[in-house]
Amino acid sequence: MVSLDEVAHAAGVSAATASRALSGRGHVSAAARQRVTEAAEQLGYVVSSAASTLASGRSRSIGVMIPDLHRWFFNSVLTGISDTLTRAGYDLTLYNVTRDVQLRREIFRAFLHRRRVDGVIVVALELDDWETSQLQELGLPVIVLGGALHDLPSMAINDQAVTQLATDHLLSLGHHGIGYIGGDQAFDVDYHVPSRRRQGFISALRSHGIAADESLVQSADFTIAGGYAAAKQLYGAPGNHMTGLVAASDEMAIGALLAARDMGVRVPQQMSVIGIDGHELGILFQLTTVDQQPVSQGRTAAEHMLRRVESDDKVTIELPYSLVVRGSTAFAAPDALEDTV
Repeated sequence: MVSLDEVAHAAGVSAATASRALSGRGHVSAAARQRVTEAAEQLGYVVSSAASTLASGRSRSIGVMIPDLHRWFFNSVLTGISDTLTRAGYDLTLYNVTRDVQLRREIFRAFLHRRRVDGVIVVALELDDWETSQLQELGLPVIVLGGALHDLPSMAINDQAVTQLATDHLLSLGHHGIGYIGGDQAFDVDYHVPSRRRQGFISALRSHGIAADESLVQSADFTIAGGYAAAKQLYGAPGNHMTGLVAASDEMAIGALLAARDMGVRVPQQMSVIGIDGHELGILFQLTTVDQQPVSQGRTAAEHMLRRVESDDKVTIELPYSLVVRGSTAFAAPDALEDTV
């Protein structure tokens, strides 16, 4: 097994310089760093994580707490975090924090306190006071992505604003009879995303002097199947005057597009559909969406975590989002306007 001394000798530097070059800590000239890196690659030297931890007092691993490994959004965020940490030479330790109370407490009571991480990124979880105190007692940097917890640094999109933007887009196209598919109560636990997005929908309508029609509102589970079932209920409602539909997630919006196809509702000629997320499947369905850039969210969280590990900087950020107009929305037809006025 190749030693650090052998790498240093091959690069023509001291062992201390070689260590700084490979760890990325401390001042090393660019030329010396390149010689050390090339020597390490040629000799097949791999930095010992145990030795690095002993020398630096750090594990070079970041813990990520996430509520669901099967959802597209969380996987996208995780991709952004993982890519950023890997490029910086950090490992990722994943904690799948489910609603199983016993398992959840074990993660906070024991797993985190093994101190195998240098910081923790909390993704879309609303923690109780005990869980928050457990994080604070670690004495490690913590960043909350997707909400705010007490005094912990956080970053999130404005869920009310993104839905208001989606609804405003349909209103700007002349749609007045606008339906809405939101998340049901089971999904309102963490940071109340469904209720905030619904409030954005209602606020946009009110700003145009329109009262929300409860007969045009359905709840679903943020899946394609759920959106499909909810949209069928809306499309088939007696006396339906709906010409536009806002879905609180792209997956539910895609379900609404599939329901429209099966029920003979033409999109966008008869029905304009918009979602929220920026799902990778959106372009295949020509879905207009408000892109919340989940991979970029993960990268941003990881970048700020690395800065906090190095310098203990604090952060509170509202994350960006953008309207992406595709073929699923269009101006309301004149006859539709007459029906909805």
